[in-house]
Amino acid sequence: MDVFLPWRQPSWRVGRRRMRLPADFRWLLAAFVLLYVLNEANGQKKGSPRDLTCTTNNLQVWDCTWKAPVGTGHGTIYKVCIEDRLRSCHQIEKANIKIPALSPGDHEITINSLHDFESSLSTFILNEKNVSLIPDTPEILNLSADFSTSTLHLEWTDKGSGLPHHSHVVWEIKVMRKDSMELVELVTYNTTLNGRDVVHRWSWASDMPLECAAHHVSIRCYIDSPHFSGPKEWSNWSPVKSISWTPDSQTKVFPQDNVILVGSDITFCCLSQEKVLVAQIGSKNCPLIHLDGENVAIKIHNISVSEDSGTNVIFTTEESIYGTVIFAGYPPDVPQKLNCETHDLEKIVCSWNPGRPTALVGPRSTNYILFESFSGKYVTFKNAEVPTNESYLVSFEMIPNQEIYNFTLNAHNPLGQSESTIVVNITEKVFPHPPTSFRVKDINSKAVTLFWRLSGNFAKINLLCQIKINKANSKQELRNVTIKGLKNSSYRVAVDKLNPYTVYTFRIRCSSETYWKWSKWSSEKQHLTTEAIPSKGPDTWREWSSDGKNLIIYWKPLSINEANGKILSYNVSCSSDEETQSLSEIPDPQHKAEIRLDKNDYIISVVAKNSVGSSPPSKIASMEIPNDGLRVEQVVGMGRRILLSWHPDPNMTCDYVIKWCNSSRSEPCLMDWKKVPFNSTEAIIESDQFRPGIRYRFFLYGCRNQGYQLLRSIVGYIEELAPIVAPNFTVEDTSADSILVKWEDIPVEELRGFLRGYLFYFEKGERDTSKVRGLESGRSDIKVKNITDISQKTLRIADLQGKTSYHLVLRAYTDGGLGPEKSMFVVTKENSVGLIIAILIPVAVAVIIGVVTSILCYRKREWIKETFYPDIPNPENCKALQFQKSVCEGNSALKTLEMNPCTPNNVEVLETRSALPKIEDTEIVSPVAERPLDSCDVEPENHVAVSYCPPIIEEEISNPAVDEAGGTSQVIYIDVQSMYQPQAKPEEDQEIDPIVGAGYKPQMRLPINSTVEETAAVDDIDKTAGYRPQANVNTWKLVSPDSPRSTDSNSEIVSFGSPCSINSRQFLIPPKDEDSPKSNGGGWSFSNFFQNKPND
Repeated sequence: MDVFLPWRQPSWRVGRRRMRLPADFRWLLAAFVLLYVLNEANGQKKGSPRDLTCTTNNLQVWDCTWKAPVGTGHGTIYKVCIEDRLRSCHQIEKANIKIPALSPGDHEITINSLHDFESSLSTFILNEKNVSLIPDTPEILNLSADFSTSTLHLEWTDKGSGLPHHSHVVWEIKVMRKDSMELVELVTYNTTLNGRDVVHRWSWASDMPLECAAHHVSIRCYIDSPHFSGPKEWSNWSPVKSISWTPDSQTKVFPQDNVILVGSDITFCCLSQEKVLVAQIGSKNCPLIHLDGENVAIKIHNISVSEDSGTNVIFTTEESIYGTVIFAGYPPDVPQKLNCETHDLEKIVCSWNPGRPTALVGPRSTNYILFESFSGKYVTFKNAEVPTNESYLVSFEMIPNQEIYNFTLNAHNPLGQSESTIVVNITEKVFPHPPTSFRVKDINSKAVTLFWRLSGNFAKINLLCQIKINKANSKQELRNVTIKGLKNSSYRVAVDKLNPYTVYTFRIRCSSETYWKWSKWSSEKQHLTTEAIPSKGPDTWREWSSDGKNLIIYWKPLSINEANGKILSYNVSCSSDEETQSLSEIPDPQHKAEIRLDKNDYIISVVAKNSVGSSPPSKIASMEIPNDGLRVEQVVGMGRRILLSWHPDPNMTCDYVIKWCNSSRSEPCLMDWKKVPFNSTEAIIESDQFRPGIRYRFFLYGCRNQGYQLLRSIVGYIEELAPIVAPNFTVEDTSADSILVKWEDIPVEELRGFLRGYLFYFEKGERDTSKVRGLESGRSDIKVKNITDISQKTLRIADLQGKTSYHLVLRAYTDGGLGPEKSMFVVTKENSVGLIIAILIPVAVAVIIGVVTSILCYRKREWIKETFYPDIPNPENCKALQFQKSVCEGNSALKTLEMNPCTPNNVEVLETRSALPKIEDTEIVSPVAERPLDSCDVEPENHVAVSYCPPIIEEEISNPAVDEAGGTSQVIYIDVQSMYQPQAKPEEDQEIDPIVGAGYKPQMRLPINSTVEETAAVDDIDKTAGYRPQANVNTWKLVSPDSPRSTDSNSEIVSFGSPCSINSRQFLIPPKDEDSPKSNGGGWSFSNFFQNKPND
């Protein structure tokens, strides 16, 4: 690093005291200064030393250089003076000087350049901080290659003897590949200087086989001294060292048969003089990486596990195929579950689990070495191709008088190694071989001796052996025994407390007394012990025959443990105070004997015999003490057993006996019996013969010296079930309102439990149409009677209906459930009283209705006649209509007929012309006008002239003559106004003759002119004169005839429907009531039926 140090110019020292100079002297001084400046300027043009730079490589010597002045050449001399503790000057010919390292702080250095009697001076300030520490270029001592592992080994020295102690050095190592010096790896390597020259070594594993391309290495260093404050820089790179493989003319592929770790990346290369076309691993093509010349490479990432035969890598050229095999696997796992033990105290067997398979076989498989550190001995185990997770075994010969062993198991393969250790006291790790030559020998009927052989040297320890004893229908028994160990010898042990004449199965196994593992069991050995006399007499009971003359003796066969051998026969005898009677021997299969005895007291004895001897006799008394007044009790068991209990009886001197039998069997009743001690108060009766739903009888006998006495009689079930049949019932009697039913008992065998009652259902229903369903669902139409008195056998059902079919159902039930049902249909008898009542009630009701109807019809006879059969008056006898002329004469407007409270008798028909309205009156005199009616009283003084003005209805009559004349015939109908609303007429209307005004003009066709009138008179006389019927029904307005005027209409002309006039709304026949001319009404209502007429 260059450091520029400014030089100092000489300065003038001026005293403190001011001197007063004359003017000439001042001018002289100025001239001198000017000359000096010019001289200096001339010297600067020639130059002076500059850019002083100092470096060091060992912190002891500083190497300083500077740039020479311009124009200097050969023969220049530099005088360098250093201001240190002592001023020292050096005269040199080069622009470089090496000086000892200066003390910390600033130091002045002057460099004077002398050339051709000219000089230039430069002054620099030098400090350690301006000196750069640049180490010397390192040198590689050696670069070697291990082609089998593709590893480069590098050696160099740090030259630490010339550098301060404890300086930290950082080395940079650069690895390059191929002729093009392609950088492959740049790593750092740290060391510390110790004052000596130390050779350092560094290895680098290449991801590409070293044979594939040339490799080059260069290094540099950097010294980090904590005592140096100046800048520190890297040294220059060392000269490059190269290494390469010298190929021959043959094409080769690298690496060859390599073993690598699964998941690794690996590079393969092909060195060939030919062009490689394609490369593949297995069946997968890989992209080519071009190296120097025609050499190529491929790179495989994350390689998978190879097959046992490896994975093929193939390079294809134009002329041939080249390749190699790669094996990808795993390093060995740490051996798991390492265990060492001995079978015979002669060899130690160590076993372990290898863990994960390595996928490497053959020469690349894992090898194991078992090393014992105390003795220094070891054994080797070559891994065979075994199934996964199978334990490996290796044997190690025991060392005499050594009990504690320290084993180390080392596992290694081409990818790595692992180890596991264990320390054992071998005398505590004994796992003997299975005993052999096992046999059994009798001692007596209750003891045997077992013999066996056990290989191994167990003289220094005790053995713990376990004997397994099995016998039929008995729990397995294990017995442990400790014996003194022997060397390759036989062992024996006695086994006692056995049962005579019993088949036993023996097995044995052994271990050390400290117990590590049992040996495997020996083979089984069955053995039958010898017989002994029976240990007790048979269990006996007796029953008198049904006729009471013979005594039947029963006994149970002895159990195996009691018989102590095979029972050959039984000896039965009876004795009394007078004599003893012995029967002949009864062979074993028979367990019953019958003896004819009288009612005296006898003692019966039964003895069992086998090949060794006879059992003690079993005795039983023949007498049975009576006990009157016993009642039968009921009991229900639980599961397959029944619990019986009783109160203690001090009179009982020997055992209690409980016997039981099926109640349906005939006498004598005996199925089995059981004896219990005399101090017991309960007993549980169990038997494989018990079945649910079967009734059993139990008898409890108490034993006294002179005989047995019946104490309790019990019937019971192991489990109650529902009856399997329904009660058989019949109908004993029927009446009109009741039914009497009677049923029978269910047999005990079919009852299957204690009867608790009956359920009787009945409902109305016919055969084949009614069925009682859901009897337990509580239907309201089904009547149910629960009969809990099981002694009741009849039931009367009352409150029934006569002549009705009833459906009857009867079911029995126990605590086990409801039994099946039996049904019957019964019809009750007819009820005569009900029939009479059923006839009389309808007749009485009909008579009452007829009487009431007759009374009502009589009271309403007039209304009925008027409503349904009214009188129709003859119009010829009515004088109410009188026709007058000139009702509306002289009026251009139509007038409304106004009527007084009586019926009008004149009607005018007015006609008008279309051009000039002219009304001509035509009088039509009714033939009955001259005969006044009594029912119509006209009061002239109160009569008001009214006019009849029908609504104009134009009707054209087609006539050729009329069409030619231009005239039109019209008929004008004038409606009759209501007579209930008379109107005040103008004065001109009141002058008309009241008779004419009250007249009725029929509906006639009137001619307009003479031409039309003549033509009508000649041609259509029937059409132009007379009464016009109501033809147009559409003009009717159906309004109630009781209303004088429609209140909803604002018209002066209100049309009332009439059956007599085309537009009249009133009957032409007036009502009888003169004061109130209301209509009688054309209809009737139900309310009128209950109203009386005024004349009633």
